[in-house]
Amino acid sequence: MFPDTFQHRTRLAATGCAIATALVLSACKSESRPPAAEAAPEVTVMTVRQDGVPLSVELPGRTAPFLLAEVRARVDGIVQERSFTEGTDVRQGQPLYQIDPAPYRATLASAEAALQRAQANLASTTSKLDRYKAIVGENAISKQEFDDAKADQLQAAADVAAAKAAAETARINLGYTSVSAPIAGRSSVSQVTKGAYVQGGSATLLTTIQQIDPMYVDLQQSSVEGLALRRDIASGNLKVDGANAVKVGLKLEDGSTYAHTGTLEFSGVTVDPATGSVTLRARFPNPEHLLLPGMFVRAAVSQGVRQNVIPVPAPAITRTPQGEATVMLVGADNKTVQRTVQTGTLVQGKWLVENGLKDGDRIVVSGIQKLRPGIAVKVKEAPAPVANPAPAAASTAARTPAAGPAVAAR
Repeated sequence: MFPDTFQHRTRLAATGCAIATALVLSACKSESRPPAAEAAPEVTVMTVRQDGVPLSVELPGRTAPFLLAEVRARVDGIVQERSFTEGTDVRQGQPLYQIDPAPYRATLASAEAALQRAQANLASTTSKLDRYKAIVGENAISKQEFDDAKADQLQAAADVAAAKAAAETARINLGYTSVSAPIAGRSSVSQVTKGAYVQGGSATLLTTIQQIDPMYVDLQQSSVEGLALRRDIASGNLKVDGANAVKVGLKLEDGSTYAHTGTLEFSGVTVDPATGSVTLRARFPNPEHLLLPGMFVRAAVSQGVRQNVIPVPAPAITRTPQGEATVMLVGADNKTVQRTVQTGTLVQGKWLVENGLKDGDRIVVSGIQKLRPGIAVKVKEAPAPVANPAPAAASTAARTPAAGPAVAAR
């Protein structure tokens, strides 16, 4: 029994040694093989070009009517008739209310009678003065009598002038009993009904008319932004083609885009000390009457064209611990190069690079996470961007201190 066990153990030990020797030889062969070549990473690059980028800035605003007229009573009396429907469009000069005209007709008749009496007296005194002129030189009448006749004639002429003024006033007041629309526009709620007593002295409000085509939009712009605009224009960073080129787009309260483009009418010259802002006013066509007075809107105001910048997608820009902006370029030998750049405004997901890049540079826009300078890469060209002729809205939070957002002012 013992010899068999000894032989069995001997065979197992020999087998183990053989296996160990084979493993050692295999490891040695593996270490002697050269390492496999590391595959070049694939990146997407974009060739950049220097260009002028149209900019705009988004500002909050409120709509306001183009014309606003408060229709008020100008004479006292009872309202006999209201001849329009509330909320409808009215024409300029269209009758709206009729105030009882009877007292004013009577006043006019009395004034016209007084005028006729004054005219008759003037005719009599004028004839008397003409007769006295013929005989005063012959001493047929005294000088005093002639002077009295002349004074009577002048007094009669003054009475005629006063009577004419009184008759005209009575005629005007009679006209005020028919209240007409001073402007064309949309009528509001009537403040009085038939039978109501109105007063001209307190100018009783009857209704309001608003012209809403076109429509104004009043915007608020920071005075700091306006200052930055003037500096950018003076330095040539922004090119503005003139006041007529300042276009304004509009977004409504529900987020939809208004179909019509407006124009900037003027920029205020006084800064509100409470808010530090300046009022801008834009005018929009409103043929469908979609805009109503008092609506809250957001307006994208064209601020010109920023010259000599290179748009770079935001993911291609990285920041160093010191805050410097850098991009990864691919040279002619398909090796990576890191470069520091100076960025300006962030516009629709693209930084406007002002310094550090030149036409024809190829920047990495995808696959940048694991790259380091000086390594070879496999290049894939990015698809050409879709042209967007509309002015881009600049991000006010992403500008460098050297160039703040601004709105082109007239």
